[in-house]
Amino acid sequence: MFAKAALVLLLGAFSTGVLAESKLERMEREKEAIVEYCRDDVERLCAGVEPGGGRIIKCLKEHKEEMSVGCAEALRELKRSM
Repeated sequence: MFAKAALVLLLGAFSTGVLAESKLERMEREKEAIVEYCRDDVERLCAGVEPGGGRIIKCLKEHKEEMSVGCAEALRELKRSM
């Protein structure tokens, strides 16, 4: 009985770690998509904005009407994953 309970706990801990890792991997892919799809938008709309602290994302949101379709979709995917 104890061995069975220990196995269930071990499997639960393992699956939680796998899920957390998978979420981190997904967020990393989405970050890469934003870099790829938003590079031109950042250069065009946010030139001079210092990267870091969410300033680039804030700038893009302020220019959402001028943003490319690919960049807008990448940002929507990031928002859904959070």
